[in-house]
Amino acid sequence: MGAGYFGAELARIVNTLEGAEVRAVLDPANGAAVAEELGCDLEHDLDSLYSRGDLDAVIVATPNHLHKEPVIKAAQRKIHVFCEKPIALSFEDCDEMVKACGENGVLFMAGHVMNFFHGIRTAKRLIAEGRIGQVLYCHAARTGWEDPQPTISWKKIRSMSGGHLYHHIHELDCIQSIMGVPELATMVGGNVAHTGAEFGDEDDMLLITLEFPGKRYAILEYGAAFRWPEHYVLIQGTEGAIRIDLQDVGMTLRTRQGEERYFVHGSREVDEDRARIYRQKAGDGPIVYGDPSKKPPLWLQNIMRDELECFNAVLHGGEIEEEFTALFDGTAARAAIATADACTLSLAENRKVRIAEITGEANPGC
Repeated sequence: MGAGYFGAELARIVNTLEGAEVRAVLDPANGAAVAEELGCDLEHDLDSLYSRGDLDAVIVATPNHLHKEPVIKAAQRKIHVFCEKPIALSFEDCDEMVKACGENGVLFMAGHVMNFFHGIRTAKRLIAEGRIGQVLYCHAARTGWEDPQPTISWKKIRSMSGGHLYHHIHELDCIQSIMGVPELATMVGGNVAHTGAEFGDEDDMLLITLEFPGKRYAILEYGAAFRWPEHYVLIQGTEGAIRIDLQDVGMTLRTRQGEERYFVHGSREVDEDRARIYRQKAGDGPIVYGDPSKKPPLWLQNIMRDELECFNAVLHGGEIEEEFTALFDGTAARAAIATADACTLSLAENRKVRIAEITGEANPGC
């Protein structure tokens, strides 16, 4: 469901997995070309797709604002779901989707692919081993500068993508997977340097502060109004710190005993390939979105494969690894959107917002 840049590559990967096969594609713009490439059927609407009777699971890779209906209808037909991030653009929609999948006993895996980074998994292991003590603070940045593009991608339209915070929910989800759900959220910023029709309408500078129980904190920076680009996650503990650099690409553990270095993507070759793309600006940026002829870079292909192999293994009766439990029922994705909604409300009303205002619960959980 959805065969653009991301969806087409997910489909190609599925056809290489043991015991998996793409039976049909549904996408009014790109579906015919991708179906021909894969040698599968082309469907034209949800009802015809879900009435086939030969589907075990569906991959929902439509633009962000079009996730809800295909997920809920799949759940009602007892079809398992893999849904790209963000699973929806409001907590209410996320909650409805999670409940529909839960009530119908189907898997609802969110495509929060950052969970499959070698560096992220290694960092969580090191934290669990006590290498950096108690986590006190996290700082994530995903910033850069964007020039006008020949066409405006759907991801630049807030009503379709949710803007930087929702479309790039990875870092927020990552921090919550380490620290839990915050109690309070504050966000300032707006559209400070990219006004005009050639840029869409998303905010280009978002600065977020999260407050967690036990006097623990996090800061996140998102946007396209930063001439000095940065992309990293920094985790500060009572006994040490971990920095995961996603631009120069490498991970460092720093403790009293010194520094240890790790790969972000599992090998020097892949890390260096990603760093090269940043240095040379070899990526196409937003232009690739919606174009199934464009291939993701090596690092992204690898982690897309990792997450789909995990999904496929569980569909075939494998156990869900403990660290991925909340990834397989939509609850981690829902918790991230709850915080994003609190941040959005904070910006609109110029105040701190309790996450419980969004969830209606004393403790939203994951």
